[in-house]
Amino acid sequence: MNRMLDLTMLTKQPLHSQPFRWGQINDLYSAQDAAALAATYPHDAFKRVYGYGGEKDYEYQARQLVEMGTGRIVHLEGLSPAWRELAAELSSEAYRLAMSGLTDMDLRTAPMEINVFHYGPQACLGPHPDLSDKLVTHILYFNESWNISDGGCLNILGSADPMDVVAVIPPLVGHSAVLVRADHSWHAVSKVVDNCRTSRRSMTVTFYRAGSLSSMWPAADQAPLHDYEGPHD
Repeated sequence: MNRMLDLTMLTKQPLHSQPFRWGQINDLYSAQDAAALAATYPHDAFKRVYGYGGEKDYEYQARQLVEMGTGRIVHLEGLSPAWRELAAELSSEAYRLAMSGLTDMDLRTAPMEINVFHYGPQACLGPHPDLSDKLVTHILYFNESWNISDGGCLNILGSADPMDVVAVIPPLVGHSAVLVRADHSWHAVSKVVDNCRTSRRSMTVTFYRAGSLSSMWPAADQAPLHDYEGPHD
């Protein structure tokens, strides 16, 4: 059976141990599949997520792809065949096993959810370690091209200081990053510049501790959903 995801890329090299356990994994798809995913990136059923002045500033647009704990692909009618295939493969036992091997953590039965994001002009995610109920996050990217000077890059940080940058990962399709949650797993997304001609496009696959609930899509969430209509050249 041919798969879209090349899971062998998750076993090619160990995670970095400093400043926390993380890794960059590239070439997850064939050139043909990468082009199809980038060209048909979802634009439906997004909500605005934002907050300023708290522990971290953040603003972006989020769409549910796979529901927390159930494996249900959400808003299936808005997805291209390539995106339906990717969502199914990320929900598979084979992917869980590969991620378990990479992180040396048993993720086979961990609650998991998948969300996709548009970061338009001025969107950002300030320095933070992930919430304590998260175990591992795999961040995948879907921009066909990207200028680092436009912001929108994942910054691996050595501390809470946004200038303490250890590594910069641009959001290019086929690139991804794996973050193992710790109290010191500081990271951020640099602010997208005002005149950026496209959105920064990413996905998070997040594995949680048993019994956790989704912080992105709480049960009482009444946020209206809309089509994303920001820059997408």
